[in-house]
Amino acid sequence: MDDHQHEIREIRIDPVVPTESVLVSTVRNLRPRKQEAPAPRDMRVHVNTCPFCRGNESMTPPDIVTYSEDNEWIIRIVENLYPVLSKDAQGVSINEGLRQTIDGYGRHEVIIDHNNHGIAVHEMSESHLKSLFYAYQQRMVQLYQSDARLRYVLVFKNFGPAAGASIAHSHSQIIALPVVPENVQAEVQFSSAYYRTNHHCVYCALIDEAMSFKATVFSREAGETQRLLNVGSYVVDKGNEFVAIKPFASRFEWEVHILPLKHQADYLEMSQSVMSDFASVFKRTMARLDAVLGGAQYNYFLHTLPHPYSTQPKTTVSANNSYHWHLEICPRTSIPSGFELGSGLFVNTVSPEAAAQQLRDVVLA
Repeated sequence: MDDHQHEIREIRIDPVVPTESVLVSTVRNLRPRKQEAPAPRDMRVHVNTCPFCRGNESMTPPDIVTYSEDNEWIIRIVENLYPVLSKDAQGVSINEGLRQTIDGYGRHEVIIDHNNHGIAVHEMSESHLKSLFYAYQQRMVQLYQSDARLRYVLVFKNFGPAAGASIAHSHSQIIALPVVPENVQAEVQFSSAYYRTNHHCVYCALIDEAMSFKATVFSREAGETQRLLNVGSYVVDKGNEFVAIKPFASRFEWEVHILPLKHQADYLEMSQSVMSDFASVFKRTMARLDAVLGGAQYNYFLHTLPHPYSTQPKTTVSANNSYHWHLEICPRTSIPSGFELGSGLFVNTVSPEAAAQQLRDVVLA
């Protein structure tokens, strides 16, 4: 790491949601601080007391959906025993002056990712990860079809106590909401505004810059020109259909996003023919993160076109044209400070360019 890397102090504007900013201050990485320890790894294949292990199915609610191989389940979906939303709620809105509420209606389910208790996602086979991503997709479809009141289905994973995981056995979660989350709504609105001005998808533009090593710049003297920039340094991994990119305005030191190379707004429309490449890029990206961070705790989540927008005609200028689904991977390597909580400004102490380089340099087996 050179001296310049130690001295970066700049506020970076998020290219998709310009109202969000990140303070990159690499000198802060030199200060004494408490970092999140690597998540403890329980390498056992089976744990008698684990409710997610094979043979302990009676410890969980009944299966909603099961995916099997050789007459044994490999993925199970069950209701969460402690749901944040309830399907029994009525979903009624209450307005009392400034106090407005919507009854906590929705679904909260657990996806048991694998029958092996101690396996990590980067250790799973590509075929298994393809099945897992397919399970996400199919359950999202089923939830949307089950009730028109459900406006957004969020798939996410917490790994490690600092990331919110309470059970060591690898699992993901699905929460179906009666509202569209504010951060997803912001992505949709700002990408739509970008499309109206520039007539193309902002996510596709970011991918094009990363893949072509070029960016469009404008000056009053020269007009619009193409200039070579070092933007390709943000690519972490690439397949035939997907690319893993380190965001220019990364909120977390080792944050990586995976996007389809071809424009697609809705994760539900991803075909099985390209899902293998998604699994492959994801597996390699997680292996790179594990090699660099050594078992970091992390969250990942899918951001896709909300249900209310997915029915818009694709022949019109709509969110189908401007939005681009993606998977956000956010390793939790530090604890938010009072400044971050008070200002809403994330502080990143590792240069995104240096982090991407370090991840790219990992030699995969």
